[in-house]
Amino acid sequence: MKVMDDMKNLKGFTLVEILAAMFIGLFLLGSIYVSMVSGQKSSVALESKITAHQDTRAVLEVMATEISMASYNSNFIPNIWLDPADCSKGSTNQVYKGIQAATANSLTVQMDTDNSGTVGDSSNEVITYLYDPANQQITRATNCGGAVSFLGDIPANPRSERVVNGMLNIPLFRYFDGLGVEIPAGNLPASIPNIRRIQITLAVDTENVDPNTFQRRRMIYTTSLVPKNHATCQ
Repeated sequence: MKVMDDMKNLKGFTLVEILAAMFIGLFLLGSIYVSMVSGQKSSVALESKITAHQDTRAVLEVMATEISMASYNSNFIPNIWLDPADCSKGSTNQVYKGIQAATANSLTVQMDTDNSGTVGDSSNEVITYLYDPANQQITRATNCGGAVSFLGDIPANPRSERVVNGMLNIPLFRYFDGLGVEIPAGNLPASIPNIRRIQITLAVDTENVDPNTFQRRRMIYTTSLVPKNHATCQ
């Protein structure tokens, strides 16, 4: 009889308690899953930011290096500058020297890098940079050839960054004279001979959206360069 009484006093889990325990377990598993997914997304966004930063800094350095060589003519050969639209022809504006075309969003520079006394007989002696706001990219063309994406790539292809200067109304290039006074874009190309400093600005959004703000991370980079050869008498 005592054994039967002891068995009656034993208590198990009720259905409600079991369901409550299952609910708590599922809630905890769900919370862990959400945290893991959020952490993974944050990691991807951070990686995208780092890649965009590295890409943009590298492009800015290349642009600054190449543009600073504008008008390089170590042999002081007269009238060697080419038509920026047709490298088979000499330019009708030799006074522009190695900056044959300049606007707020495009720039063509020329240089005799191989010291041959001729521009265009070696690769990368005529370089054109152009901002393409429709595709949010910077393109680069050499020796009057076809333009290729240099930063941003086209939307149809995977990319790490978008060049958004147009969205922010920020010019890619700004030009200054020897006194540091900005040359208005409306004064170009006539004022090309007065250019002594060029400022490059790249406004870039990462391709991936930040999972916390639901916005693309935005970075703005700028640098200034002095095309020393452009100021010399050639």
